[in-house]
Amino acid sequence: MNELRYIIGGPQGGGLETTSEILSWAFARSGYGIISDREYFSNIKGRHSYVHATVSATELPKHLNYPVDIVAAMDAETVFTHFNDLRDGGYLIYNSDDDSVNYASIPSMERELRERLSEQFKQLGLDGTVKSMVKYLQGSRNVRVVALSFKELLMEIQKREGVVPSQASRYISTILVGAVAAITGISEDSLDYSLRRRFTREDVYRHNRAMANIVIDLVRSQFGTELKLDPPRIGVKSVLVASGNDAIAMAKVVAGVRFQAYYPITPAADESFTLEEYETIGGEGSIIVFQTEDELAAINAAIGAALTGVRSSVATSGPGFDLMVEGLGWAGHNEVPVVVTYYQRGGPSTGQPTRGGQSDLLSSVFASHGEYPRIVLASGDHEEAFYDAIDAFNYAETYQVPVIHLVDKFLANTIATIPLPNLDNVRITRGVLASKGLREYKRFDLSSPISPRAFLGDYVMWYTGDEHDEYGHINEDPINRVRMMDKRMRKLDIIDREIPEERRYSYFGPERPDVLLVGWGFVKGVAVKAVEELNEEGTRAGYYHIRMFIPFPRNSLTKIANEVGADKLVAVEHNYMAQASKLAAMNTGIMIGKSIVKYTGRPMYVHELVNAVKNVLKGSTREVVSYGA
Repeated sequence: MNELRYIIGGPQGGGLETTSEILSWAFARSGYGIISDREYFSNIKGRHSYVHATVSATELPKHLNYPVDIVAAMDAETVFTHFNDLRDGGYLIYNSDDDSVNYASIPSMERELRERLSEQFKQLGLDGTVKSMVKYLQGSRNVRVVALSFKELLMEIQKREGVVPSQASRYISTILVGAVAAITGISEDSLDYSLRRRFTREDVYRHNRAMANIVIDLVRSQFGTELKLDPPRIGVKSVLVASGNDAIAMAKVVAGVRFQAYYPITPAADESFTLEEYETIGGEGSIIVFQTEDELAAINAAIGAALTGVRSSVATSGPGFDLMVEGLGWAGHNEVPVVVTYYQRGGPSTGQPTRGGQSDLLSSVFASHGEYPRIVLASGDHEEAFYDAIDAFNYAETYQVPVIHLVDKFLANTIATIPLPNLDNVRITRGVLASKGLREYKRFDLSSPISPRAFLGDYVMWYTGDEHDEYGHINEDPINRVRMMDKRMRKLDIIDREIPEERRYSYFGPERPDVLLVGWGFVKGVAVKAVEELNEEGTRAGYYHIRMFIPFPRNSLTKIANEVGADKLVAVEHNYMAQASKLAAMNTGIMIGKSIVKYTGRPMYVHELVNAVKNVLKGSTREVVSYGA
């Protein structure tokens, strides 16, 4: 088989991330491409969490899909939550000690899910226990059941390795690793590499290796390696296995960031945590990663650092960005080159702290009162995120404007295999800098929209939140106001002229398709895959991927819309309003009247997007998709 899909589920804090990391590294070490998304509640410990992954022998996947081939369950709640996600003939790995557990007795389960299960179990004639569910899956859907007594396995590891009974439960995650490794045929070398990488203490590694071996021998004796992937043929020698947070943190180091401020917030904080690990870089200086008391302090600290001449950024999410808006306006007014990495999650208010979305696009484009130039770019996958993060600093300093880099929570928390970045073409551009030894210095010199930039300490200079003259002194004269506004806003024309149109979008699919999907951000991977499937089925479909919203790729979108016909355009987004389509209308006059949207906080999947496109082709103008636990 060329592609494998699996779900690993369990309670938050139960070792799920460990299981996911080990399997991801093992598949990557074996030469396969993998992408895995972790979905979890806003809860420190106990609520249901799961990892949904795609492994490929032929590509570095950027999409997720259902049904899955394997559901590996740490607990009974995972069995009840995900049995419908399992394909007929797939594998269920579960703890047979949970056979008597009834779904109605699980306190952490959402009431709505419990009600849906109650209705379904009545229809199926099940008594609500795990055992009845397992019998149904075996008899009616030909599911292969890997029943493992976790209690017996933990007792065995205690006996073989002398593990203290109170610590035995730590090895549950490795039970699932061993079972998945057995069925899929992960090589001993790859598994050993992953276990050693995860468990650096020799005794902990040895215990986990022993547990994995016990389970592998047990499972293979019954099932063999029936889901073994075909030999990999991706053709990429070296890959990174990284989350979106990690990819952006690495890119910031490459870009030369020297100051990052943040206030902890999901899902942005992980990026700063990664940067904190590399605050001291041998031979290359150091990075100050500053956790502030709140988001207002974070944006203001980043602005202050940028004024001293260092590359400076702040990372945040929706509620934090809301608090930063006044500071962002100050930066736009004072032409400060600061970068805001904006990780979108479900809103408004606290919304869905651990779920994803794309509902902050309009907020980013119009943030803060008044008018000032800014650049807004959005990343669709880990590779784009890496290079976009570097470009963000170059753009900020070249044009002396704030740059907002939009990333979805999906991308931030998704782990993927990506090619090692090619740094040959990476350039650091610091823009126009003031000469040394000037007799006088005008920070906002009106002779050009982009004034030579000096750093604090080079010259005497003034900054204020009020309108100002060339020196920075407060000045409310109407003629001066017009001159200063024109100076700042003319940067948008320069930006539009100098950033190539092809940098602002990507296109995937045939010329003049019968249906053209228009999307952005994490929609990219699933849209590209859906387009491939639709074309294989005989539907000529294309995907237009927007990478920048300021400046907007209006010429290319106008051209392709005129060729295809505006009535064949379909907005595909993770928000209610299809916000990118509104910006398309504002920038081009083209009205995208059809949409496929998802705003459950879960990513869009290939099968639901393909089905939604087919419904649009049958006459639907709005499809709301909602698959996923």
